[in-house]
Amino acid sequence: MPSEPLSQKEIEDRLRELPGWSLADNRIQRTYHLGSHLAASALVAHIAVVQDELDHHSDLTLGYDTVRLSVNTHSAGDAVTETDFALAERIEGLAPAHGAS
Repeated sequence: MPSEPLSQKEIEDRLRELPGWSLADNRIQRTYHLGSHLAASALVAHIAVVQDELDHHSDLTLGYDTVRLSVNTHSAGDAVTETDFALAERIEGLAPAHGAS
């Protein structure tokens, strides 16, 4: 069963729990800054593993020393759902180990 879209208030409340994350174009998003291209690449690889575990995938962009991601739930009409926040929370948990800020 697909996740249900969250209300604007629910999204705003959840974003307060995830510093650095924001809402734009009906997607939650964040950019991480890292110390090197290798560190950024390693974070992308780690995020890819988590996305496969959750079977939920973001748009992910690798820059020289940045990683940008944005996500919503296609099966919920491209709305933001609890599933998107579950992915964001997992990424927040692993990003510091890669030196991301």
